[in-house]
Order: sequence, then structure tokens, then C-alpha cells
Amino acid sequence: MTDLQQAHALSFGPVAAQYDAARPSYPAELFDELERLAGRPLKDADVLDVGAGTGIATRLLAARGARVLAVEPSDGMAARLRAVSPRIPVVKGVGDALPFHDGSADLVTYAQAFHWTDPDRSVPEAFRVLRPEGVLALFWNVKDRAVPWLRAQEERLVAALPSYHFYGGVTDAVTWFGEHGVPVERVTLRWERRVTLEGHLADLSSRSYLAVLPSGQRERVLAAERSALAAVFPDGSLTEPYLLDLFVVRRPR
Repeated sequence: MTDLQQAHALSFGPVAAQYDAARPSYPAELFDELERLAGRPLKDADVLDVGAGTGIATRLLAARGARVLAVEPSDGMAARLRAVSPRIPVVKGVGDALPFHDGSADLVTYAQAFHWTDPDRSVPEAFRVLRPEGVLALFWNVKDRAVPWLRAQEERLVAALPSYHFYGGVTDAVTWFGEHGVPVERVTLRWERRVTLEGHLADLSSRSYLAVLPSGQRERVLAAERSALAAVFPDGSLTEPYLLDLFVVRRPR
């Protein structure tokens, strides 16, 4: 990683509790589609959830009956995962160098995390640890910026935060597969959640582009957002619409 990437990647540990409480979850339809594209149920599958964070997706995979192992490099995030979900095993590691034997998993999943890897390393590593017919699944919850208030918010954040888009996004990460001729199956789901204005701001403040800022600067950005959003949502509650992208890649034979 570059120094800038490293700073952003390390920013999650100190905000782990806030991340776990405020970040969006995932609808059941995501896992229905994952099972359909993988061609197998999650029940009794051996799953490595890489970049597991505080275990938001990990817990849902386990609830579907998967034997899931969380892989997380951040001590702060892993500590929160262990505190909230003590029955889920956690291994310290990164996707670019998975600490597992060849052919040891049915699925490798990345929830909101694949863009933190180097695909030249993380994709071959995923294929190495997958069994024949195993799949690599990548998914991202992304707020629907076509909605006017979210589009206006993004414009404000781009103007206020120099590193807002520094690490790329869904398109940049998945472009790798097209450039390398690796077939990818994609499904996009739409869903939404109702949150308070303060809950929305808590989610926002757990994002790396805000977490890396000095506290004074971060609070100024959040105060500006609170003021702008209060004008749109005077009752203090709002609906966040999401586009949930799922990409499934089957291990080459």
C-alpha cells in the first residue's frame, strides 16, 4: 500500500464500535443470490470472510449455516468482532497473503473490502485457497447517488475532503477481472433503510475519508452535513437508498 492507503486502512480500528453500530447491514436477498450464483447453499459451506471488519456480513453468513472464519488485519476491528460475536473465529491476515492451506474453502467473501487489496495478489490467493468449483464473492453496499439529496451530499464531501475517492471503488476493483479475461457474474440489488439523522452521520464518520482527519476538521465537516441535512429532513429521520452490487467469480479449473 501507499502511505495514503495505509493511513486510510488503519483508520478503522479507532472507530470500530461506531462502525459496527452505524454501518448498514445486508438484506437476505443478497445471500439468496449468492447461493444461486455459487450453485450451492451456504449451509455447511467453509467460508473465509476476508476483511471481515466488525463482522457485519460474517454474522449473516454464519446465520445461514456457513462455517465461517473471519480474516481481519485491524486489531481494533477484530477486537470488536470478538466482543460482539465470540463464537466466530478470527484470524489476523490480509487478502493479498491468506494464511490458509490450498483448497481449504468453498467460498471466499469480501464485504466492502476487496478495494483494499491488490488484485494481482488477492485474486490468485483466493483461487489458491478455494476448492474446485469454489467461488470468490465480492459485494458492496453503495448509497444511490442518483437520489438528489445524496448527490448533493457527495458534491459537498468531494469539495471538503481531498481523499474522498482516493482508493477507487466498485468499478475500479472489478475492472481487473475484465482486463484479465476472468468471467464475472454480477447482480445489483436495491434496498433501503430508515435511520435517524444522527445515525446517518455516525455511519458517515466511520468512513475512512473522515476518520483520517484531525478531530477539529472532522467535526466541522460533520456539523456542515448536520445543518444541510436538517434543512432537508427537519423531523430528524431519513431513508437511505442503496445499490448492492454482488460479483461472483468461479475458481478456474
